[in-house]
Amino acid sequence: MQTPFTNHRVNDLSEPILGSVSHLVDSMEESTDHPASEPLRHQPMLFHGDYIGSMEMAADRDTVARYLDDHQSWFLRCAHPMTATPLENNGYDLTIGHFGALGYDVEPKVGLHLLPQDHGVYRIETIEIPGYVSPGYEVDFKAALELNETPSAPGPVLTQVDWTLELKVWVSFPRFIQALPCRIIQKTGDHLLSQIVRQVSKRLTHKVQADFHETLNLPFPESYRKRNHHFFDRFSRSHEHHDHS
Repeated sequence: MQTPFTNHRVNDLSEPILGSVSHLVDSMEESTDHPASEPLRHQPMLFHGDYIGSMEMAADRDTVARYLDDHQSWFLRCAHPMTATPLENNGYDLTIGHFGALGYDVEPKVGLHLLPQDHGVYRIETIEIPGYVSPGYEVDFKAALELNETPSAPGPVLTQVDWTLELKVWVSFPRFIQALPCRIIQKTGDHLLSQIVRQVSKRLTHKVQADFHETLNLPFPESYRKRNHHFFDRFSRSHEHHDHS
């Protein structure tokens, strides 16, 4: 069975991710007794995930903070292959990639505001993109990064950047997609959202680590060579999960 999620792409989103999503849809379809009896969904559907992760920098906290403070010098090149355009007041217009299947295509864009640090904590929030009207979706992005210096005698000082992300995406699907069982759309969308965040965050983390250490001519931490970025879902929920059933 094909669904609106089966053929999505986020730049170089890997085939294993798409395969796992397709398998999820097929298994759910087999367990659905009467999918045609479910009502059409005229309101936007909410896909929601909460995530945490971390990365290590081979420097003290103040050095890492100075680098992160100057995001104008690294954010655009580290965001590639996503497309980023600077906005006023520490903002960026970020295009994630192209999604499309069954005649339903969208290229999600989100405005991100990188707030100045507050006692070692950096926050990123959604802002409006001037003149842009999203075609059937809304994004609420709330992230926080905290710097934690971890001296490890006799080795070098390391600073761990711990981050959290709460991401909500509302999508207004066309009527022919609404006819699919809501459970399949919901579960598939939540799963795909987590897979995309996982891959994009790992790629972005790896590039920021590389840029930081190469720019400052510092040795790379062991976690960089192992690509160990400690990413995982803290929990996932949606508008249909609030009853705790």
